[in-house]
Amino acid sequence: MNLYQQCSFIPKLNVLIKTKYEDNNGSTENCLDLNEEELKVRTVDHLDIAFDEVSAKHYKKEEDPKFYKSEKTNRGPLIEGWRETDKPIMCSYKVVHASFEVWGLQTKVEDFIQRGIREILLLGHRQAFAWVDEWHGMTLEDVRAYERQKQAETNDKIHNTSGVANEAAGDAASEAIQGGDID
Repeated sequence: MNLYQQCSFIPKLNVLIKTKYEDNNGSTENCLDLNEEELKVRTVDHLDIAFDEVSAKHYKKEEDPKFYKSEKTNRGPLIEGWRETDKPIMCSYKVVHASFEVWGLQTKVEDFIQRGIREILLLGHRQAFAWVDEWHGMTLEDVRAYERQKQAETNDKIHNTSGVANEAAGDAASEAIQGGDID
């Protein structure tokens, strides 16, 4: 199981994502072994990488599972009902806890975080499917080298655009507040 805890740089904000992968179509009721209290408050959201829409700014036809066809695996394009008919299939189970303990902002910020994480997960899993020909057949050593390369590229990009990124983050926060996503 993967566990990611982030956002300690903002006091009273905590985001926790637990992940587990299983070889099924999302049919396991409590894959992440949540306790009774967690089960009572959870909301189950089945992401459909083919038919749930990503925002227009992230959409790329070549990454759309409804149109993509893998040359290496012969998978795709995905059609309505694909989760019941396509094999092999894997499900990425996630539980996302977001808390922002600031009176007057808590619910709106937590909902905003959940929507943002949903978009990121949907986009990322669509890309994993559409990029299968890039990674299918890699050895574990190949994957680790690829990860190091991408990490270095990302770090270079962040370092070269940190001023732009900080400005963009500020603009996004202002837009969210003005757009009514956050009061």
